[in-house]
Amino acid sequence: MVALAQSMTGDHPARPVLVLSNDPAAGGLAKAQAMGIATAVVDHRGFGPERAGFEAALQAVLIRHRPDILCLAGFMRILTADFIAQWDGRMLNIHPSLLPKYPGLHTHARALAAGDATHGCTVHEVTATLDAGPVLGQARIAVAPDDTAQTLAARVLPWEHRLYPAVLRRFVTGDKRPVLLS
Repeated sequence: MVALAQSMTGDHPARPVLVLSNDPAAGGLAKAQAMGIATAVVDHRGFGPERAGFEAALQAVLIRHRPDILCLAGFMRILTADFIAQWDGRMLNIHPSLLPKYPGLHTHARALAAGDATHGCTVHEVTATLDAGPVLGQARIAVAPDDTAQTLAARVLPWEHRLYPAVLRRFVTGDKRPVLLS
């Protein structure tokens, strides 16, 4: 989130209007406030297992702030097809694997267990199928022989911080050609 917000200056065609979290303790909220970006929280725990109410509350906050594009970053809730449909073609996510490999969780450990020689991250459009939307960019790194899930995650993270802003800059202008970094 910070890398995205910091990139949206100068001649960048987008500006951040809101950082919205489902976790009141999310560290990104204080960082966004320090950057002068509006923040809001819709705590999913208050809604129990009922997703419709949580997503209606999310949508109400989003409508008030009128974003053109939603950029998910560290938002670890699966959104329903109904919510996603409201933002069709206007919602991006970053995922710590080279999709379509390893959708979901524990991507670094899964890449190591599979013996992959390369790993990385992907920015994709969000669709109703988890981590399966059109790929808008990928960054690849070599897996080191001594990598652990933690060291691999730490080495991928700086690439996430480069890739997501590069993809967003293109996406905002309507350019969906994949950004490829290595």
